Amino acid sequence: MRAIKLGLPGNVLLYSLIYLILFTAVLSAGTTGKLAGSVTDKKTGEPLPGVNVVLEGTILGASTDMDGFYYIINIPPGTYSVSFEYLGYKTRIVKNVKISADKTTRLDAELEETVLQGENVVVVAQRPVIEVNVTSSVSTLGKDEIEVMPVFNLSEIVDLQAGVVDGHFRGGRLGEVQYQVNGVSVNNLYDNNISLELDRSLIQEVQVISGTFDAEYGQAMSGVVNAILKSGSQHFEWKVESFLSDYMYTSGRRRNMPDKFRPLSIQNYQMSLSGPLLIPHTTFIANVRESMDNGYIYGKRIFLPTDSADFEHKIFHPSGDGKEVPLETRKEFSGLFKVTNTSFGRLKLEYQLIYNKIQAKRYNFAFRINPDGAAHQTTTSLVHGLDLTYTFSANTFMTFNLRQNFFDYGDYKYKDVYDPRYDEAGPPLGDPNYELGAYVQGVELNRFVQTTKSYIVKGTITSQVNKTHLVKAGGEFQYSNLEFGVPGYIIANGLLLSRHVNEPPDYPGIQVYHPINAVGFVQDQIEWNDFILRAGVRWEYFDARSTVPSDLHNPANTIQGAPRSYPKPTTPKSTVAPRLGVSFPLTSSAALYFAYGHFYQMPPLGQVFSNANYEVLKDLQAGGISYGVLGNPDIKPEKTVQYEFGYKYAITSNIGLDVSMFFKDIRDLLGVEFVSTYAAAEYARLTNVDFGNVLGVTISFNQRNFGPISTFIDYTWQRAMGNSSDPRETAIRAAAGQDPRPRLIPLNWDQRHTLNVTMIIEKPGDYSISPIIRFGSGQPYTPSIKAGFGGALETNSGRKKSYFRIDLRAQKYFSFKLFKLSAYVRILNLLDTRFANGFVFSDTGSPDYTLDPVGQRVTLADPHRYFPPRRVEVGITISSKVH
Repeated sequence: MRAIKLGLPGNVLLYSLIYLILFTAVLSAGTTGKLAGSVTDKKTGEPLPGVNVVLEGTILGASTDMDGFYYIINIPPGTYSVSFEYLGYKTRIVKNVKISADKTTRLDAELEETVLQGENVVVVAQRPVIEVNVTSSVSTLGKDEIEVMPVFNLSEIVDLQAGVVDGHFRGGRLGEVQYQVNGVSVNNLYDNNISLELDRSLIQEVQVISGTFDAEYGQAMSGVVNAILKSGSQHFEWKVESFLSDYMYTSGRRRNMPDKFRPLSIQNYQMSLSGPLLIPHTTFIANVRESMDNGYIYGKRIFLPTDSADFEHKIFHPSGDGKEVPLETRKEFSGLFKVTNTSFGRLKLEYQLIYNKIQAKRYNFAFRINPDGAAHQTTTSLVHGLDLTYTFSANTFMTFNLRQNFFDYGDYKYKDVYDPRYDEAGPPLGDPNYELGAYVQGVELNRFVQTTKSYIVKGTITSQVNKTHLVKAGGEFQYSNLEFGVPGYIIANGLLLSRHVNEPPDYPGIQVYHPINAVGFVQDQIEWNDFILRAGVRWEYFDARSTVPSDLHNPANTIQGAPRSYPKPTTPKSTVAPRLGVSFPLTSSAALYFAYGHFYQMPPLGQVFSNANYEVLKDLQAGGISYGVLGNPDIKPEKTVQYEFGYKYAITSNIGLDVSMFFKDIRDLLGVEFVSTYAAAEYARLTNVDFGNVLGVTISFNQRNFGPISTFIDYTWQRAMGNSSDPRETAIRAAAGQDPRPRLIPLNWDQRHTLNVTMIIEKPGDYSISPIIRFGSGQPYTPSIKAGFGGALETNSGRKKSYFRIDLRAQKYFSFKLFKLSAYVRILNLLDTRFANGFVFSDTGSPDYTLDPVGQRVTLADPHRYFPPRRVEVGITISSKVH
């Protein structure tokens, strides 16, 4: 890979200082929660003023006011014991009180009089089955739930939530979700996706907001995922975990591949250590993980890239060793280090570092007998920074964040474009009449690199102004260095290769951009008895700091006599987004809620900056060649207006129901316009023209602690419609001779019915069994009546078949004097389902057969068109805590 440079540009410090002067009161996304309630005399019901309320094992606490009311803010997510102490009354200790980020946990207490000092009453709190004080659709999972579920990483946790279909939140496009770690964005601006991998062992709590969200969240139109990482404790703890896994299935013949047992094909090893450091009031946590995955489809090394065939006479010269080689591989190393210091009284300091290194080989069926010719992909991610929290009083605290997000990706066979091994092997070649055209010589010539370095400055202030108003005001500044492109083109002319390095406009080098964005917001959470009102407004600013042609009708200045075009700076974009959420109690166990908001987001910058040099149009003429879709750095933010209305009802203390209805009006999506020049030529260009809407209903049913069984069921019906599923779809339709005019059709991910059932059967400390059952109706596809030009019917007018699959995790716990041990098995795709809204042949709507078996013989031979088969994972975990 290229050398990794992490240095902070000098002008970033200047931008940051200016921004901090403008926004002296700023706030990051919620990473702490609030505890509130009232304390009364059990016999008389009178409020008790002056009661000491303390979170045991912490320095957090409060005293009740004259009305017996108390609140404690800035509580890290977790499970606590809360004590209520008052002279002349028994001390009441409530255990298992769960605090979640950005939520208020209600805990009331009734104290009994006593004549003996030191009498305690101990009770165990039960988390409400329905949180009636929430104003939108929010799902919160703590580490205890995550540990027993058959999920491994953050993305698998997110896909379980209501309204999420294959990464699409409530019908939105991919890249419309804001991913955060401890309240700070970890999105890569290039594609708006998360820039790192997080496995479940690092996570204290995950909050998934799939509905409307507060003003403190932005750069997202469809949802927010906030992962709170674990912290070190005051006692030494260590944990090691390892598992081996392989694919075990009985459908090998139908999948067109053999079922071979390879118990070492998937391996994972990880270790964590936490506890106090030698420095006073300082704790740490460290975690490392290494894994490898060889997939389930293997080829054979029959040929080497340097082999040479006589294609004219059908003579081949294989020199490979014939060994089986995985066609898709992935090796990963990741680590976490976090240190927390509370030596300075009211000041809390934290430093955290998350590191990922992934080396992979992407699946390519054409290289199945020449596997060494395929390119490799390497990804390096680093997120690190400093968090400072200062507590002014029991009512007010401030947090300041400094972060760097680094992402580096390379996709090529050899790093150096002039590497002689490219010439020794040549381009990949095969014969269509030999092994269905599989490559028998050569290496992959595609090359691409992408690097993002983002520097983020945040600060926070949160104040409980009085017992009714919790006020937040905030902002953020982000400077990014975005680089991407082809690090040297390799063009094949027969067996000969030519190189083109940084020869714009036809062969541009690495493109570099330095966009900036800033945010400011204010929000008030009003809690009046059980009535909740959350209102706020968010301001966002973005500057691409690039240029576009001043006259789009003569973009390359090649039309004689036409007005001259010059590079015109892009204009900064600014938006104001109001947000409102209301929860209105009907009874103590039921509430109605309503939420409304405007949500803005810049499209993936990799799309708007790609192919943005209009000099490539220098030879443009009517009826000439196509130059693809031109980029447009002067794009506006995309916009969604979302409405949500819901009803929550705790049927019993262990059974809850949540019904929500939502509608999204989506405008200014990235799409394509056609621009005519003064010479009557035409080219395609990205702009804000696409649109869509989503209508849906979600029904969630929660049942907890029915003996050892808890059940969570959510069903979503939704209809996702729009004029295109991809920004370039209009241009593709025009190039195919189809009608490019806008029309409202089902989007590719329009899955009308989605059902997730999660069961947890457990006896804590003894065993746990957790199956996850998923059902999804068919997504749309475009049917065809014949192969080739003009054979397709209306876009997305067909429907794939529905699917059903089950994942399972079973775990047994053993306790010894010095350590604890658990053994577990995790089975993914228990029923060996072969289809789950994947590939289908357009002429049949089936993945199994086509009406053109000769023309589709390569696809019919490719087992990758099916859903991955059953995978069985067996592992052990050993842990210990030193008091």
